[in-house]
Amino acid sequence: MSATNHRHLIIIGSGPAGFTAALYASRANLRPLIFEGLQPGGQLTITTEVENYPGFEHGIMGPELMETMRKQAHRFGAESLYKIVTKVDFSKRPFTLWADDEVYTADAVIVATGASAKWLGIPSEKEFSGYGVSACATCDGFFFRNQEVYVVGGGDTAMEEASFLTKFASKLTLVHRRNEFRASKVMQDRVLNNPKVSVEWDSVVEEVLGVTENNKKKMTGLRLKNVKTGAVKEVKADGLFLAIGHQPNTAIFNGILDMHPNGYLKVQPGSTRTNIEGVFAAGDVADAYYRQAITAAGSGCMAALDAERWLAERE
Repeated sequence: MSATNHRHLIIIGSGPAGFTAALYASRANLRPLIFEGLQPGGQLTITTEVENYPGFEHGIMGPELMETMRKQAHRFGAESLYKIVTKVDFSKRPFTLWADDEVYTADAVIVATGASAKWLGIPSEKEFSGYGVSACATCDGFFFRNQEVYVVGGGDTAMEEASFLTKFASKLTLVHRRNEFRASKVMQDRVLNNPKVSVEWDSVVEEVLGVTENNKKKMTGLRLKNVKTGAVKEVKADGLFLAIGHQPNTAIFNGILDMHPNGYLKVQPGSTRTNIEGVFAAGDVADAYYRQAITAAGSGCMAALDAERWLAERE
């Protein structure tokens, strides 16, 4: 193994958490190596306009924000590899990581692999992602003021998203494939008692409908199917919010890092430390609740500071 494949700090994953961790670590002369992974730049690279990230009065495009963060981290010495880490060994130090048949070692590791929204699995939802289709109401709800939106899901997350969206939408319809919700009674009542809300029971979204005008995509409606009767209908819709959950990208850490039952990494309260000394977790991979770019960036900063101090103690 080449000595050049050893670093003081390796960051697995990019996005706001990974890039912020890289920025702070670079400024501490740790020369971090970032494995940008499956989705370089994280979930914001498939988001159009970001208006709730501080410092951008008029908003900024998601991919542009991530590219700016990347360049800022690189300016201070961070390096990116567009590879996927497929295996890790945290049983001894230095830690060992494998990516594209290459072996890398590190004195400390920050896991910032994020979480992926669960999708329906139809091509049109990806086609109109960012152009009407979203998996984050708190990120994009503002853009649907006085418009008709649909929310897919039946759990507490769907109720939370729907409740938030009623602040903006003129009409909201919940689409659920069963005839009852899984959400807690109090959450259901809060949403269903809102006069803006209606429900399409026993139904699924078959297709997202839309047009392209002046090279810009626009969602116009949905094709819904009743799973009991087989009846299909098309409805007008300005927005579709998927609230069927998120999946943390933690598969390669199974049996290695402690996780909650839902797969999110456990960290020690008030820190980013995992159960293995020298391994830290930042961003959505350890956050099933907030899932915002700004909270991910904040925890990326914490992880870099935790890693820097941990390394300094061992020198």
